[in-house]
Amino acid sequence: MTEPASRPSNVCVVLLDSLNRHLLGAYGGTEFATPNLDRFAADHATRFTRHVTGSLPCMPARHDILVGALDFLWKPWGSIEAWEQPVTRVLREADVTTMLVTDHPHLFEAGGENYHTDFSGWDYVRGHEGDPWRTHPDPTWVGAPAMPARTGGWWWKQLTGADRVDRGYDRSRTFFREEADYPGPRTMTGRYEDEPWDDEWIIWPPYADGAISRGQLTEREGRHIRANYGSKLSMIDHWFGRVLDAFDEGGLWDDTALVVCTDHGHYLGDERDGRDIWGKPNVPQFEPLGHTPLLVAWPGRPGGGTCDALTTNVDLFATLTDVFGVDVDHRTHGRSLAPLLTGEADRIRDWALGGMYGRWVQVTDGTTKYARSSVDDNFPLSMWSNRWSTMPLHIAGFNELPAPDDRAWLDHMPGSAVPVIRQPFQPGDMLPYWVAGASSDRHHLYDLDLDPDEQENRVGESLEADLLDLLRTALLEVEAPDEQFQRLGIA
Repeated sequence: MTEPASRPSNVCVVLLDSLNRHLLGAYGGTEFATPNLDRFAADHATRFTRHVTGSLPCMPARHDILVGALDFLWKPWGSIEAWEQPVTRVLREADVTTMLVTDHPHLFEAGGENYHTDFSGWDYVRGHEGDPWRTHPDPTWVGAPAMPARTGGWWWKQLTGADRVDRGYDRSRTFFREEADYPGPRTMTGRYEDEPWDDEWIIWPPYADGAISRGQLTEREGRHIRANYGSKLSMIDHWFGRVLDAFDEGGLWDDTALVVCTDHGHYLGDERDGRDIWGKPNVPQFEPLGHTPLLVAWPGRPGGGTCDALTTNVDLFATLTDVFGVDVDHRTHGRSLAPLLTGEADRIRDWALGGMYGRWVQVTDGTTKYARSSVDDNFPLSMWSNRWSTMPLHIAGFNELPAPDDRAWLDHMPGSAVPVIRQPFQPGDMLPYWVAGASSDRHHLYDLDLDPDEQENRVGESLEADLLDLLRTALLEVEAPDEQFQRLGIA
């Protein structure tokens, strides 16, 4: 007789940025090697098959996990707000030690305020993406392992003729020497290339909808970008093996849960609507981006199994508060995964909401997905925030967030007595960066069991009425602003 799964005493969360579910061997991928993640799934973890994104992109997804509340209906990428308590704060108050180890620069810049501050300790691996670790390239770098590569502004320059993008990594990587801080020598060395690449390496992927079909990217460049992603994935898998070794050597499987998750996937030329998609452009959360991996090792639960229940990132927050017996004061939207892992339940939610501020709002029941765009001109639209910061673009002359003006007033978030600045926008205003180029009257509906590659848009069929009702139900339950119903044309 199998012993029932128990509750862990410790939890280790490994968040791997932009991790594509469909490229992992554990989820059926064959293109790239991921032996350690596959071993983890087979020997120790439960593989969740219907885990989906909520708020997007990077920092809003981390907000889902640390704060447990979907924020994309109220604000774009931004900080933890005055009315919120991250799980790390209440864990600290409960004498639970927490530690952050990360190379994610957005946690330490404008738009990422208050994400790291409530950890008991934190370690920041410097020099990646936009991190301003160095102010100039290393003048002695010739002979170091920094291969010739296109700068972070290459795509912008190709589209506009001007390279106005400043990426700290272009300077920082010239100071890297060791494999531990610069994985390039073993990673991007053509492991998955189908032909020699003698040009500058493309280490900054484009964000584009239809780059190849519009002649902005060659098919050869596309294969090179995809191969570099695969090489990085295999490198990450190699280092994840060290985590598994530590669990083995320390006998941690008996009392420690190990969670592998991501913020979202990453488009690598995946085709939708007849166009190739790259990065995170202005498109809905199609499956490569929005259907993400989740692997959880739980003490007392055998590895190698699956869980087909619908789950989303705010549920990770709810799981942590459940495990450690803590609670927060603000409204949250998650459901603990613990009952699924202990065998007490086979489902925890009937729907999951997701989206990006000012763009599509989508709902899924796990088998059918409906992404609703705005109608008409994408208004009314307001932003709620007391921190008033967002992701720095590092683009000269580009202001990513307009300041509040005299149209703003003090409002309240659902369930909160804390006054919050509410800034309404109208046509002609400069809008927050992530709203730029938002599409209207382009809805999407897919039966994922029959059409997992989302090639048959079923908008206009009788099924749409059912999904509209589900979307309204979900928005009402999270107490979404009335203007979202108007913006989406479902008031």
